Amino acid sequence: MAREALKVLTESMFYVLVSLLGQERCGTEIVQDVDDTTAGRVRLGPGTLYTILAKFEEEGLARETAVEGRKRTYAITDRGRALFRQELSRLKLCVADGERAGGAQAGAGREGN
Repeated sequence: MAREALKVLTESMFYVLVSLLGQERCGTEIVQDVDDTTAGRVRLGPGTLYTILAKFEEEGLARETAVEGRKRTYAITDRGRALFRQELSRLKLCVADGERAGGAQAGAGREGN
């Protein structure tokens, strides 16, 4: 049976793709951008970041564009953009489902308190 490439992204993976949407970035720029975008809620350590980037390269979602000493710069690929859009749609559906369920439970929750 053939394995399926990343069907669902982790939060860290999602934000790495978000960071690469606008421009090519090196690892430290990705870490800073994710920190800024999430107001510090999502923190990427070097091990996590470079594991994600290696997986993204393996799956054709990102590619290395430059190497200057230890500094490596990455860009998102068309396949990475497509996966980002797919994951964004999935997350929107999750939020809508949660809001519907939460809305139905809101009235019941108040009566019990």
